Amino acid sequence: MNKPLKIAIAGLGTVGAGVIKVLSDNKDIITARSGRAIEVCAVSARDRHRDRGVSLAPFTWYDNPVDMALDDEVDVVVELIGGSDGIAKALCEKALENGKHVVTANKALIAHHGTELAKTAEAKGVSIMYEAAVAGGIPIIKALREGLAGNGVERVYGILNGTCNYMLTNMRETGRDFDVILSEAQDLGYAEADPTFDVDGIDAAHKLAILTSVAFGCEVDFDGVQTEGIRHVSPVDIEFAEELGYRIKLLGIASRQNGSVEQRVHPCMVSKKAPISQVEGVFNAVVVEGNFVDQVVLQGRGAGEGPTASAVVGDLVDVARGVKVPTFSVAADKLEKLKSAPLTGHNGSYYVRLMVVDEPGVFADVAGVLKANNVSMETIVQRNRAPGEPVPLVLTLHETSEQSMLNALNGIAALDSVVETPRMIRIEDF
Repeated sequence: MNKPLKIAIAGLGTVGAGVIKVLSDNKDIITARSGRAIEVCAVSARDRHRDRGVSLAPFTWYDNPVDMALDDEVDVVVELIGGSDGIAKALCEKALENGKHVVTANKALIAHHGTELAKTAEAKGVSIMYEAAVAGGIPIIKALREGLAGNGVERVYGILNGTCNYMLTNMRETGRDFDVILSEAQDLGYAEADPTFDVDGIDAAHKLAILTSVAFGCEVDFDGVQTEGIRHVSPVDIEFAEELGYRIKLLGIASRQNGSVEQRVHPCMVSKKAPISQVEGVFNAVVVEGNFVDQVVLQGRGAGEGPTASAVVGDLVDVARGVKVPTFSVAADKLEKLKSAPLTGHNGSYYVRLMVVDEPGVFADVAGVLKANNVSMETIVQRNRAPGEPVPLVLTLHETSEQSMLNALNGIAALDSVVETPRMIRIEDF
């Protein structure tokens, strides 16, 4: 039997404690699959005395996690602190520089600094592994980097944030407003006290930036992700979507186009017949479209102690086996620097909801603005009449450019009969 792989864990929150539990409860399975034992030898966290449901007595305690990177006994540093900079970044950099493997669940760190960390790791002959950073227990990084390595990936998209998916599911099922559902999600622990990263799409954008790099062999470019959250989605929009045969999902979508890459996160209307529209609650799903495999769909829990710890341990098993693959599918010094395709150049179909005064001539005014911007209507829905009062008017538009759509919306918003900012949601044909 080979000597044990010794690991140090920085961050003992839900995931850190979960990793210790998985390694203990599944010790025999993990050892058999790794060909060697995987043993925790050191830990670090902010509070040494907090009850985490696991005993820390067998492990060396470090007040400063960066010091673990200098411990000669440690083979792998597991970074579960979080955050794109600060102590998490310092720890990973120091560990890699000292020739230690790094396993992390830190999506922000990889999204902002992944290219540089990959170059350091590969120069030092060690690995930086991050399966747990994207879609929790779904092994999407391994699938893209290894199982689908023979394919040219044409598009990758998915539900990458369980909080938003939970909220949109419950808004549809209950008809309740965004704020009510958000408060409930916070009470259940699905949303943070400050939900900005989730509901404004930033969390999903971190994950999409990582997926884009792995899928297309390009440098990680978080700043190139065009991001829009779900705050403006209302029960009215969800109800109209159902009537029109769609469901609203917050999706991250990346595609490669003539030397550039389009990365976008925003609410989408997808057909109720599409597999991804059936993914509900806190579940995530990722769809990969390859030139030989056609379409692969992976679905599972995107967060939580068990799924995320499972992904961390999966990476540890690969390290223990001696599996060496490039961090982002190709060698770090061969990653392409792709130009970001602007969303204004995107072509697609659109849903638009207007609040208009119910009076003669409204349809004609709206149609005139659309015609002037080369945008054509596919359907019009107005359920109720209330002469002289504001009523919802819903349009779906044939495929057009994003810029034409934005120009048309600006023109429509300026009409006297339109009393609220028009709401637009992109329609995706999957």
